[in-house]
Amino acid sequence: MESSSLISFSLLFCFSILFFGSNGVEARRAPPSISYLISENLFNSIFLHKDDNACPARNFYNYTSFIQAAKCFPSFGNTGDIATRKREIAAFLAQISHETTGGWATAPDGPYAWGLCFKEEINPQSNYCDSTNTQWPCYPGKSYHGRGPIQLSWNYNYGPAGKAVGFDGLRNPEIVANNSLIALKTGLWFWMTEQSPKPSCHDVMVGKYVPTEADLAANRTAGYGLVTNIINGGLECGIPNDARVNDRIGFFQRYAQLFKVDTGPNLDCANQKPF
Repeated sequence: MESSSLISFSLLFCFSILFFGSNGVEARRAPPSISYLISENLFNSIFLHKDDNACPARNFYNYTSFIQAAKCFPSFGNTGDIATRKREIAAFLAQISHETTGGWATAPDGPYAWGLCFKEEINPQSNYCDSTNTQWPCYPGKSYHGRGPIQLSWNYNYGPAGKAVGFDGLRNPEIVANNSLIALKTGLWFWMTEQSPKPSCHDVMVGKYVPTEADLAANRTAGYGLVTNIINGGLECGIPNDARVNDRIGFFQRYAQLFKVDTGPNLDCANQKPF
């Protein structure tokens, strides 16, 4: 599994790529771009309505920022064969689409054409401060409600996400809703980072997930459904025909078709116990 230290190294590598002269030291190349797998035209066909006037996040999530953010996580979309790479990108975009959707059942072009419509949780019910977490203590007056493509929430996520991608997550959580590049980096940070006992979403989608005894007992089988379990299993998994899970699946099925890959097995988490 890709460790958090490796991810931190990748981010440092992204921020300051070193190029050496002709002193016999080989030049270090930038991570490969995933733009050969997802063109700007494909990106725009996936997110048909993200810049509509009805979407609060209009003009926020742009293709350039997505490609730049992905370069900071060189394993994302660059692990396994071409089908696996495309499937992972489709899965990530599907999950962030559910988290930020503005679609509805009879929406133009269907409900799954409205991803990335929101960049911030509307009417949060709390400030999402876990005061018992002393490693990442809340800063007075700050709210850690959902922001960005993955709807990053809670101080214990803002703190390490900020440390990893280069902002003060505890003192300045607002930047996730104000800076497109940072927002997308937080989404990819969450996707790529193992948070034990949860594996990373990345490892699940590229076939690196090895279930523990607890996972086997909980029927946590590899597939897109396990990614949903990682992201929001406590509220959505172990429930037959959950509408939220079905919405995540609907996005993935549409995007997989656009990428011309299959979705793979185990799309839902109805029979899985949450972590």
